[in-house]
Amino acid sequence: MNAVVVGGGSWGTVFASLLRDRGHEATLACRDPEQVAAIRATGRNPRYARDVDLSGIEASVLTEAPIAVAELVVVAVPSRAFAAVVRALPGQAPVLSLTKGLDPTTGNRLSTLLRGRPVAVLSGPNISEEIAHGLPAAAVIASEDRNLAERLQHAINSTVFRVYVTDDVVGVELCAAAKNVIALAAGGADGLRLGDNAKAALVARGLAEMRRLADAAGARPETFAGLAGMGDLVVTCWSPAGRNRRAGELIAQGTPPEEAEATIGMVVEGLTTAPVMRDLSRRLGIELPITEGVCAVLEGTSLSDLVKQLMARPPTTE
Repeated sequence: MNAVVVGGGSWGTVFASLLRDRGHEATLACRDPEQVAAIRATGRNPRYARDVDLSGIEASVLTEAPIAVAELVVVAVPSRAFAAVVRALPGQAPVLSLTKGLDPTTGNRLSTLLRGRPVAVLSGPNISEEIAHGLPAAAVIASEDRNLAERLQHAINSTVFRVYVTDDVVGVELCAAAKNVIALAAGGADGLRLGDNAKAALVARGLAEMRRLADAAGARPETFAGLAGMGDLVVTCWSPAGRNRRAGELIAQGTPPEEAEATIGMVVEGLTTAPVMRDLSRRLGIELPITEGVCAVLEGTSLSDLVKQLMARPPTTE
């Protein structure tokens, strides 16, 4: 398969190497010509996933990448850039989205921004640093086109990266977006040193919020108990490498959100997604108290005060 990976961040870089290792022709398309020149000269990405050997992978400036003749276009860009990137994609090749979030302008799922071409979404507990070092991982590919999902499954699946398929695109995309918001809250629990009991309770109630969202949006609840839901939620909330967890920890310790993202040096999707998810829940008429709380903290509410408010909510059935 001739594939172009759009996005030279950590996950795009690592995913390009996964494609290369499965025998596909992979091009890594980046916006910055200096980044492209460095990859061509050294075989390494100078900014992200620096340990990944990119030999055998062509690096190209995005505007010059062979997207029009590619058999697959993989999009691994921040959610806030997704709409502009896919709008400009030439050709009619299927698109595989690796981006976890919602469109911040419309609140829509990202796959809905692609019109007139086949689309699939890949998600799951995929910390790119671990995959880069050859550690085993699993993911799920969702598409309304079952044949496309299965073709991609067979093209990507390996002994170190196991791939499952589903047709629940709504569920997989909402899981991918919601888990980042819950991970911000989990990081806040770490930052305040609230203990493992509090963090586990928060994650469990976060999963309940995700299932409530699934019911309201027409997704299948079992998706939220799978790789894209519980699997990704657990790793994002506990991994030291989780950007959203780390951002929540820094914010709890007094770092402003913008500075937290700058300190991490990579996009923290939960910061963009939280208010979009809150607005979506209000449109759907459902309560997402953790999501509402994360937004309140991002807008200046004391995290300690928020914890007291959440604990003081009227008791109810589980």
